[in-house]
Amino acid sequence: MIEHLGDPDGVLVLDETGFVKKGEHSVGVQRQYSGTAGRIENCQIGVFMAYASRQGYAFIDRELYLPKAWREAHVPMKLPSIPNRRLARPCSSAPSRRRCPLPG
Repeated sequence: MIEHLGDPDGVLVLDETGFVKKGEHSVGVQRQYSGTAGRIENCQIGVFMAYASRQGYAFIDRELYLPKAWREAHVPMKLPSIPNRRLARPCSSAPSRRRCPLPG
């Protein structure tokens, strides 16, 4: 990526996105604020990281915010969930994942 897109003015872009859901069976769904909808909705929250420069952009990582209430749903996780305001800090440190990865 650096070979093709590297630039001294390149930046990391972090984006928290809400996915409005009608049901309650998708992992992480609960009533919470969604910036996408602009209000409290039944939704999932994902955090995405990309690199952008004048040469283009590349997707780097993604995580699904797992609300505290979902710990009782037996979602296979070894570490507890963390508040979504702290998701971006270790977003690219794959060995120490504390969140449920988004599919794909």
